[in-house]
Amino acid sequence: AKSSGAHVAVKYLIGDIDPAKDPMFAKIPEKYLGGSRVWGHKDAVAAFVRMAEDAEANGYKLKAVSAFRSFSDQKQIWEDKWNGKTIVGGKKLNVSTPDPKARALKILEFSSMPATSRHHWGTDFDINSVSPAYFNTKDGKRIYDWLTQHAPQYGFCQVYSPKGAGGRATGYEEEKWHWSYKPIAAEYLKRWPQDAGYTHITGFLGSETARDIDTIPKYIEGVNPACK
Repeated sequence: AKSSGAHVAVKYLIGDIDPAKDPMFAKIPEKYLGGSRVWGHKDAVAAFVRMAEDAEANGYKLKAVSAFRSFSDQKQIWEDKWNGKTIVGGKKLNVSTPDPKARALKILEFSSMPATSRHHWGTDFDINSVSPAYFNTKDGKRIYDWLTQHAPQYGFCQVYSPKGAGGRATGYEEEKWHWSYKPIAAEYLKRWPQDAGYTHITGFLGSETARDIDTIPKYIEGVNPACK
């Protein structure tokens, strides 16, 4: 679906699905898996596998360490940070940051609000590692250079490019691991504000801050312009 303006069912935009029961989803082959999130949009998985096979033929190993995440997966990640169960920047945010808006903004440096994550779409893959330090190692640099050069040929784009580069001013911190399958994701991004919107950013702790901090324009749409 190129920009036909076709309606995308809200459940796909906010990850309210069970990929094991949805024919739009496919499993990433074991060989190219590096984590427990095994599902993706079938077109994105097919493109990722083509890319991983070609990378392998040239001596580069690509593995998806994370792919599709459901609304409930994201809710758990978010709420564990919100209530101090997961430490963020060495702190329990429920203690260090009592102000809800400030707390949400702190979590949003690296984690999306439930309903707003691109991982809900099954189009986005975290490749090899989610640690910035890995991409400073010899192997990590080599992989990143290969992806930068070749991933666009398979339809993939680095959504969280460096801030300020190429016009990305807002949103999450840079993620060298996060690559998005543009043919589907660009369409979902267009539809999100119209078909989902703020009324669907709900059902989790801190959701009431979403409008105040401009979650849609600053975070959902705060991506590398080349990926739109």
